[in-house]
Amino acid sequence: MVLHRPVPARLPVPAGLGRLAVLTTVFVCAACGLVYELELVALASYLLGDSVTQASVVLSVMVFAMGIGSLLAKRLRARPALGFAVVEAVLALTGGLSAMALYACFAWYGQARLALVGFSLTIGVLIGAEVPLLMTLIQRIRRQDAGCAVADLFAADYVGALVGGLAFPFLLLPVLGQLTGALVTGAVNAVAGGALVLWLFRRDLSPRARWALLTANGLVLVVLAAGSVLTGPFERAARQAVYGADVRVAVRSGVQEVVLAGGDGDGRPLSLFLDGRLKVSGGDESRYHEALVHPAMAGEHRRVLVLGGGDGLAAREVLRYADVRSVTVVELDPEVLRLARTDPGLAALNRRAYRDPRVRVVTADAFDWLREGGSAAGPYDVVISDLPDPGLTPSTKLYSQEFYGLVTRVLAPGGRIAVHGGDLDARPHVFWTVDATLRSVGLRTAPYRAAVPQGRGAPERDWGFLLAARAPVRLALAEARPPLPSLTPETLRAEGLAAERRKEVGALPSTLMHPRYAG
Repeated sequence: MVLHRPVPARLPVPAGLGRLAVLTTVFVCAACGLVYELELVALASYLLGDSVTQASVVLSVMVFAMGIGSLLAKRLRARPALGFAVVEAVLALTGGLSAMALYACFAWYGQARLALVGFSLTIGVLIGAEVPLLMTLIQRIRRQDAGCAVADLFAADYVGALVGGLAFPFLLLPVLGQLTGALVTGAVNAVAGGALVLWLFRRDLSPRARWALLTANGLVLVVLAAGSVLTGPFERAARQAVYGADVRVAVRSGVQEVVLAGGDGDGRPLSLFLDGRLKVSGGDESRYHEALVHPAMAGEHRRVLVLGGGDGLAAREVLRYADVRSVTVVELDPEVLRLARTDPGLAALNRRAYRDPRVRVVTADAFDWLREGGSAAGPYDVVISDLPDPGLTPSTKLYSQEFYGLVTRVLAPGGRIAVHGGDLDARPHVFWTVDATLRSVGLRTAPYRAAVPQGRGAPERDWGFLLAARAPVRLALAEARPPLPSLTPETLRAEGLAAERRKEVGALPSTLMHPRYAG
């Protein structure tokens, strides 16, 4: 058996300083690698939804690919310095452009899943090739026990991963954003890898190899810099590809990306997108909000609680009843609330609901607010749950047994809860899981549906709703109700019967410890 023994390197500095340079490079490369990983997970969650699934895909594919990269790195041990420099240049380019490429696939082709797997695989292979090559390089500086060398490398690697993992959510994402953050990370990666080889191990390279590496790294930095300069035009073009040419507002809050299109007075209907998903579609939204709100208003409705609904449209429907005394809106995203107050199109659509003195706004997570102080603000005659789709992972806790248990604590005797349960046609299991979860906390339920157009030529969605109370529930509308163009007592009863006929037997409640909505 032939053992590979690294040839001692001819260094321009003492061995101790050279060893420190290698470990510093390990630290930087580990931080960059974890940032690439988190970038893919975050962007895939924004674009594809279900963050648990996307994180599982990225992490499992990358770990598998790292094993392949480690095996492939054995072929480069004869020229470890050159091999490491090439790996880092390719990794910097691939990782730096990954977020932009993934967004482009989603915007122009409507499909980013294959690109997600491809980038996860490629980046994983390159990251996996780093440690074996760095192990060879550090042994060339000073021969030491293999266990000690591995311990030093992994210590630097894990500390770098910690720094990268903390830098991504607290620095890169809020300051630079997804695209620029990935590009800057790629540039740091290229400089760290190229500088180590071209400075510390330059005597291992021929003059031709040195110039080739210098040129390659220079081109990588030029491409990444060009990408950074073009980030603004690229984002605008991608948004137009996704949302159409009439995008007026596009902002990323600390919660989500908020986009407003149309509704600027030229006749085009207003559309509100949250993380790429259509939340409001111009004049057609009234069918959704009428169906959500008005069945719950049949009965006492002096005090109303709206969970979610920061766009003000559910509050608009509630305020159409003159005998409503107070409306409390609990919304997580302050940017949505700001636009609902100040954007001319959205404020006109919600009829400036937030100017009504009966409305009180709380900027908070609905679950946390109910747990920490909501019960003191009750009881409420009506609770309107206008929250994101239950199939989205971040919303799972807002459709859990624990959440509905908190809601019942603020519900007045005889009070009613209206819940948006998702698309009854496309995801019936999710809808009936919401029903089972409401029943699990002692509530009686009455399901019903409403066909809601989605705009831009998209087919109607068969939205499902649930009306719940402690006593048996009857679907009806208040006698003294405002005009409802899309809802009558007869159509409401018919939609309730149609939903009941599609009832799924055997659905189990969803809890925080056993969520049942994903998939």
